[in-house]
Amino acid sequence: MKILVAGGTGAIGRKLVPLLVGAGHDVSGTTRRRERGRLLTDVHARSIVVDVLDAGALHEVVAAERPDVIIHQLTDLSAEDFDANSRLRIEGTANLVSAAKAAGVQTMIAQSIAWVYGPGSSPAVEDDPLDPAARPYAGVAGLEEAVGTMPCGVVLRYGALYGPRTWYARDGAIAARVRSGELALTPVWTSFVHVEDAAAAALAALGWPAGPVNIVDDEPATVAEWLPVYSAALGAPAPGVARHAATSGRPISNAKAHALGWKPAHPTWRTGLGV
Repeated sequence: MKILVAGGTGAIGRKLVPLLVGAGHDVSGTTRRRERGRLLTDVHARSIVVDVLDAGALHEVVAAERPDVIIHQLTDLSAEDFDANSRLRIEGTANLVSAAKAAGVQTMIAQSIAWVYGPGSSPAVEDDPLDPAARPYAGVAGLEEAVGTMPCGVVLRYGALYGPRTWYARDGAIAARVRSGELALTPVWTSFVHVEDAAAAALAALGWPAGPVNIVDDEPATVAEWLPVYSAALGAPAPGVARHAATSGRPISNAKAHALGWKPAHPTWRTGLGV
């Protein structure tokens, strides 16, 4: 297949593009920075410099490429600017979907997140409602609604990414906070996924039906469970206990992804978080 990866040089894109090429697909990837193009050409993909917020330029790119599938792995979080990331999810996705439809693209696979489900006592599944009070909700809802208008729109609801070039990498933003003692033990839930497993899920999703799929590992954990392990792996001081912290968040089920044939190569964060 001919595949366009929007965000081909991001944390997931860098892992995904070689997987797609290795599987025999004809792959191009977008980047906003020309100097990053070599990350794509070095793995035998084509590099396309375009800003998805420029609707006209994006339409020209997609019309010229005419891919069979677009894989949307765009984020804008390098500066921890959540408003910019929300804008990218809403406006950038709308532009990408519009360009895809104009070019006759049938399938889009898009990156979303798994930690916006509403409160509940059981692990969240894909049919559970999202929480409008969650900070990322507007961006997530905008992205998922737009992708849902495609003839086949697959939404990958990723857990908290760890591994190279993520916030949980040894040189990442969360690692810096742990070393400075900013995080404390709390009963807040986290569902992780290694960046390599996130990329593998996007490859597998080429054969999946439309709809959302949770992409998380097999072991949801509270901060009180994973933070001591992570701190030790980083050689950071042992974290303190937060007083009066309330349980929040929710464990996420990956049963649907398992049923579709995806299994994480890193089934638990215990073996790779902070490595």
